[in-house]
Amino acid sequence: MTIFHVVMFKFKDLVPPEEVKAACAQMLALGTNCIHPTSQKPYVKVYGGGKDNSPEGKQLGMTHAFIFEFESEEDRAYYLYKDPAHSEFGASVINLLDKLQGVDFTPGEF
Repeated sequence: MTIFHVVMFKFKDLVPPEEVKAACAQMLALGTNCIHPTSQKPYVKVYGGGKDNSPEGKQLGMTHAFIFEFESEEDRAYYLYKDPAHSEFGASVINLLDKLQGVDFTPGEF
Protein backbone atom coordinates (compact mmCIF):
# COMPACT_ATOMS: atom_id res chain seq x y z
CA MET A 1 0.00 0.00 0.00
CA THR A 2 1.58 3.26 -1.13
CA ILE A 3 1.55 6.20 1.27
CA PHE A 4 2.38 9.75 0.19
CA HIS A 5 3.86 12.01 2.84
CA VAL A 6 3.55 15.77 2.21
CA VAL A 7 5.53 18.09 4.47
CA MET A 8 5.30 21.87 4.50
CA PHE A 9 7.57 24.36 6.24
CA LYS A 10 7.35 28.02 7.10
CA PHE A 11 10.88 29.17 7.74
CA LYS A 12 11.42 31.97 10.23
CA ASP A 13 11.78 35.33 8.52
CA LEU A 14 15.31 35.94 9.84
CA VAL A 15 16.76 32.63 8.62
CA PRO A 16 19.36 33.50 5.96
CA PRO A 17 18.55 32.23 2.45
CA GLU A 18 21.67 30.03 2.38
CA GLU A 19 20.48 28.24 5.55
CA VAL A 20 17.04 27.72 4.00
CA LYS A 21 18.63 26.25 0.88
CA ALA A 22 20.88 23.98 2.95
CA ALA A 23 17.93 22.74 5.02
CA CYS A 24 15.92 22.03 1.86
CA ALA A 25 18.85 20.13 0.34
CA GLN A 26 19.13 18.06 3.53
CA MET A 27 15.40 17.34 3.42
CA LEU A 28 15.64 16.09 -0.16
CA ALA A 29 18.75 14.06 0.71
CA LEU A 30 16.64 11.94 3.07
CA GLY A 31 15.77 9.92 -0.03
CA THR A 32 19.31 8.54 -0.02
CA ASN A 33 20.24 9.02 3.64
CA CYS A 34 17.34 7.03 5.11
CA ILE A 35 18.40 3.39 5.02
CA HIS A 36 15.97 0.55 5.69
CA PRO A 37 17.06 -1.49 8.73
CA THR A 38 16.45 -4.84 7.01
CA SER A 39 17.45 -4.29 3.37
CA GLN A 40 20.17 -1.72 4.16
CA LYS A 41 18.98 0.23 1.11
CA PRO A 42 17.23 3.60 0.72
CA TYR A 43 13.48 3.17 1.19
CA VAL A 44 12.09 6.70 0.88
CA LYS A 45 11.13 7.82 -2.61
CA VAL A 46 11.46 11.59 -2.91
CA TYR A 47 9.35 13.22 -5.59
CA GLY A 48 10.81 16.63 -4.88
CA GLY A 49 10.21 19.79 -3.05
CA GLY A 50 11.00 23.45 -3.05
CA LYS A 51 9.92 27.00 -2.42
CA ASP A 52 6.27 27.89 -2.79
CA ASN A 53 5.36 29.72 -6.00
CA SER A 54 1.56 29.39 -5.99
CA PRO A 55 -0.35 32.49 -7.13
CA GLU A 56 -3.49 31.40 -5.25
CA GLY A 57 -2.56 32.89 -1.89
CA LYS A 58 -3.80 29.85 0.06
CA GLN A 59 -0.49 28.77 1.56
CA LEU A 60 -1.39 29.89 5.11
CA GLY A 61 2.18 31.09 5.51
CA MET A 62 3.92 27.91 4.38
CA THR A 63 7.00 28.69 2.33
CA HIS A 64 8.25 25.25 1.19
CA ALA A 65 6.72 21.83 0.42
CA PHE A 66 8.10 18.32 -0.08
CA ILE A 67 6.55 15.05 -1.30
CA PHE A 68 7.79 11.61 -0.25
CA GLU A 69 6.45 8.12 -0.88
CA PHE A 70 6.55 5.02 1.31
CA GLU A 71 5.67 1.49 0.21
CA SER A 72 4.05 0.53 3.51
CA GLU A 73 2.78 1.75 6.85
CA GLU A 74 5.73 0.00 8.45
CA ASP A 75 8.21 1.99 6.35
CA ARG A 76 6.44 5.24 7.20
CA ALA A 77 6.42 4.37 10.91
CA TYR A 78 10.13 3.55 10.84
CA TYR A 79 10.84 6.87 9.08
CA LEU A 80 8.74 8.91 11.49
CA TYR A 81 9.76 7.31 14.77
CA LYS A 82 13.03 5.40 14.42
CA ASP A 83 15.10 6.42 11.39
CA PRO A 84 18.27 8.10 12.70
CA ALA A 85 18.79 10.16 9.54
CA HIS A 86 15.26 11.57 9.77
CA SER A 87 15.62 12.23 13.51
CA GLU A 88 18.92 14.02 13.00
CA PHE A 89 17.46 16.15 10.22
CA GLY A 90 14.42 17.04 12.32
CA ALA A 91 16.60 18.16 15.21
CA SER A 92 18.72 20.30 12.88
CA VAL A 93 15.82 22.10 11.20
CA ILE A 94 13.22 22.57 13.95
CA ASN A 95 14.71 25.83 15.26
CA LEU A 96 14.64 27.34 11.76
CA LEU A 97 10.86 26.93 11.46
CA ASP A 98 7.84 28.95 12.50
CA LYS A 99 5.47 26.23 11.29
CA LEU A 100 5.64 22.59 10.27
CA GLN A 101 2.73 20.73 8.73
CA GLY A 102 2.43 17.20 7.46
CA VAL A 103 -0.33 15.40 5.61
CA ASP A 104 -0.25 11.75 4.55
CA PHE A 105 -2.59 9.94 2.20
CA THR A 106 -3.06 6.64 0.43
CA PRO A 107 -4.14 7.13 -3.20
CA GLY A 108 -7.77 6.22 -3.77
CA GLU A 109 -8.76 6.09 -0.12
CA PHE A 110 -11.47 8.65 0.56
